[in-house]
Amino acid sequence: MPIRVVQLGSPRAPGEGLRLGTVRRPPRGVPKAEHASRDFYDVWMPELAPSAALVASAHRAGDARTWQTFVRRYRAEMKRPPAARLLHLLAGLSHDTALSVGCYCEDETRCHRAILEDLLREHGARLA
Repeated sequence: MPIRVVQLGSPRAPGEGLRLGTVRRPPRGVPKAEHASRDFYDVWMPELAPSAALVASAHRAGDARTWQTFVRRYRAEMKRPPAARLLHLLAGLSHDTALSVGCYCEDETRCHRAILEDLLREHGARLA
């Protein structure tokens, strides 16, 4: 059962499975008890989100060069043991468990979830 990469807050697809929020902060103004029912996430995993400083730099990335700097720095953060262990775990689970990972960004091409998708693939995950 492959991992799906989704936009948090979007309607869930059939068979999507457990939705993991790989974001630095919970959704604003949404009570914790409603995160799952409002299609944000079932489990919050900020360990797979870029650091706060890196998120700020991504929001300022107006050109391809600045974006590539963000990509390089995010990949470096994901090599640290806590994040690397989670990537290995999710990759292993993806062969038997329905999962989805996501972020709030509308444009996936300028979002860490596109990089996260590549990282999961590199760790051997099955992806939708």
